[in-house]
Amino acid sequence: MVPHLVTALNGPLLELEKTIINSTPSIERWFRLEWQDHTPPFYCSVDLRNAGFKLAPVDTNLFPGGFNNLSVEMLPLAVQATMAAIEKYCPDAKNLLLIPESHTRNIYYLQNIARLIKILRQTGLNVRLGSLSADIRVPTPFTLPDGTTLMLEPLERINNGRRVGVGDFNPCTILLNNDLSSGTPEILKNVYEQSLFPPLHAGWTVRRKSNHFSAYDDVARRFSKMLGIDPWLLNPYFSKCSHVNFGEHEGEECLAASVHSVLVRIRRKYKEYGIKEKPFVIVKADAGTYGMGIMTVTDASEVRELNRKQRNKMSVVKEGLPVRDVIIQEGVHSFERVDDAVAEPVVYMIDRYVIGGFYRVNEKRDINENLNAPGAHFVPLAFAQQHTLPDRSAEPGTAAPNRFYMYGVVARLALLAASVELEKTDPDMQ
Repeated sequence: MVPHLVTALNGPLLELEKTIINSTPSIERWFRLEWQDHTPPFYCSVDLRNAGFKLAPVDTNLFPGGFNNLSVEMLPLAVQATMAAIEKYCPDAKNLLLIPESHTRNIYYLQNIARLIKILRQTGLNVRLGSLSADIRVPTPFTLPDGTTLMLEPLERINNGRRVGVGDFNPCTILLNNDLSSGTPEILKNVYEQSLFPPLHAGWTVRRKSNHFSAYDDVARRFSKMLGIDPWLLNPYFSKCSHVNFGEHEGEECLAASVHSVLVRIRRKYKEYGIKEKPFVIVKADAGTYGMGIMTVTDASEVRELNRKQRNKMSVVKEGLPVRDVIIQEGVHSFERVDDAVAEPVVYMIDRYVIGGFYRVNEKRDINENLNAPGAHFVPLAFAQQHTLPDRSAEPGTAAPNRFYMYGVVARLALLAASVELEKTDPDMQ
């Protein structure tokens, strides 16, 4: 299934698609040179929005769940990409310890872990699960609907405290699928004898979305200069406010001013391109995930007029952590539909390779709202045709492989930005 666009692609994006497809050799060489200077995260997923006149990333996840939502047909590509990553980081790896999130009651998340284990084992790795949860004190089995059993074991220090493992399992590599929203656990600190991916500073204890999109600004600018295009077509404007307290009405003036400033910039671009849609921004927590702490704003006055329910919703994110810093991001409409419901593509990568993705679909949400919310379901991206081989003979806006190739290009720009972001925030480098 290839979701249809409510409105046909108009001039800017049609021209962008044509430019990208015709510039494929230059684009792939550009990425190849960039990866000589930067190291991609072990894995990554990127939420994209296709407005018909603009295609841009709105979120980049360095601890992606949702591997269970990928098409089974894409698994061989995922295994190949994982092999490339393992050979780069730890070529003689034999044992890998996977550390998941602690919410073991979420069957869909556990299915994601089962799919991830399947991919890792196909690369020749022994894989076991080490849990950070205080509730897991002994090896504990969890049976999934398909009969698969996952064994979660309590994480512990081994080899006189120099390494991390479970039971008699001494891994050379540790893979985090836990975004550390509740803080960096002591047991993972000062691990020097093992490879740990992603690094601890990729967790939300340290990471900030504003740092990521600042890095993306630079990446998109350089990429757009190479292609001779307007970087705005690939890049959402954003601003940041610190010391915000929604419950106490603190930071409202900064928030209102930033909303107004970003909206003014968007209106100028809409006027330049003759776009008739209503501009909006997304205000969200600068750290955190799971679609929490997010709201759509179309006027600066709205942030001063929030009711108590709205303030409470914006005050905390995952793990009940308070929101103090927010990012004000240009809203990108989503004009794609699956069965008449709003949809947005989510692209998955391992190392520097696109391995597939899915559409996040939410019939309860509108084109200017966050879709990562209750009511969402997932449809695998229709990679029946190889997404890495665009059809250069097709008219712009008519070929699914070309649309998916564009998704992969923009997602890899976000992946590159994540690489730069992690380099700049690496405490060892500082």
